[in-house]
Amino acid sequence: MRQNGRAVIDEAARTSVAAMAAAGRPEYGDRRMSTRTVVHVLRHGEVDNPDKILYGRMPGYYLSELGIQMAKAAAEALAERDITYIVSSPLERAQQTAEPIAAQFGLPIATDDRLLEATNLFEGKKFAAGEGVLRHPRYWWWLRNFFRPSWGEPYKEVGARMLAALLAAREAAEGHEAVVISHQLPIETLRRCVRKETLWHDPRRRQCSLASLTSFGFAGVEITNIGYSEPAAHLVARSPGARSAKGA
Repeated sequence: MRQNGRAVIDEAARTSVAAMAAAGRPEYGDRRMSTRTVVHVLRHGEVDNPDKILYGRMPGYYLSELGIQMAKAAAEALAERDITYIVSSPLERAQQTAEPIAAQFGLPIATDDRLLEATNLFEGKKFAAGEGVLRHPRYWWWLRNFFRPSWGEPYKEVGARMLAALLAAREAAEGHEAVVISHQLPIETLRRCVRKETLWHDPRRRQCSLASLTSFGFAGVEITNIGYSEPAAHLVARSPGARSAKGA
């Protein structure tokens, strides 16, 4: 029988928790475990994308000069934190965003493919107003289902892999703090998973600005709170394309 999105995500959480329990760690809700851990999930900075391409997982897209400053601003915001583990999406823009943080703490950058941008049928195509692919009827069939979505990786699969990556980072930094660098859609989907909100959403209303931090607090292996901050907001304000960034 086909599982819905929540069932798949809950199953991913149960699998991760079962693995922790097998290693001698208590399950969610076990108050005997009071170790505090924080995992900061960081979106990368602005990307140099003058052609307004939806680049998705395409290689060769690096941070702009402003994006590099955003990465440094995020590093500065984390300077007084107890960071012991850094893990990033393998895409260049995420790796670049991780670099000033790694240099600041003298830590290596681990890589986790579960943090990748979502796959998308529109990848490599132009989305500029008035001249993008959406004005061509041959692509409209790709947009037939906003709830799955029909044009890319199912939200439920994005949420499941991001949740697994979050729990792995928590385990790696147990008792301290970790930084996880990923992309806008995966981070938004993760937050919605944890809050048990609907996974489909209006992209214009995502709470995930460039170089923003979505911080998950843990007591043991239980998520107790979610925080959000925008250390590069002053730089995002200087970016004319920040609100309509493609392939983020």
